[in-house]
Amino acid sequence: MPTRKRIALVAHDARKADLLDWVRRNASKLAQHELFATGTTGARIQAATDLAILALKSGPLGGDQQLGARIAEGQLDMLIFFWDPMTAQPHDVDVKALLRMAILYNVVVACNRSTADFVISSDLFDDAYRPVLNDYASLLV
Repeated sequence: MPTRKRIALVAHDARKADLLDWVRRNASKLAQHELFATGTTGARIQAATDLAILALKSGPLGGDQQLGARIAEGQLDMLIFFWDPMTAQPHDVDVKALLRMAILYNVVVACNRSTADFVISSDLFDDAYRPVLNDYASLLV
């Protein structure tokens, strides 16, 4: 994982304001990294900040799957995903698949503000880091 991280920012509707507030508070640190987001979240971040962010499709329209593919291809280092545990999501299968890919490929995942605060304040956030990757190929035999 390089010093300049590739970070995905995602939030369900009920958590978008919380993520946006977190992004604003951490904009100076986030600006040093490459940022991605699902469509609606990305549009809201772009409208409220000066951060450069690549907005993909909306989560229910394939954005979660696009992020999952980037994880599988080694193109994302971190997933900040403020998801709403109290509301059923029509694309819940895609959400679970995205989280599964992040765990499978040992990508840093923060699903709430406290964890995101710990991640961004870690000494490892601004340093190069080599995660230990499990070889799941032996399980496929």
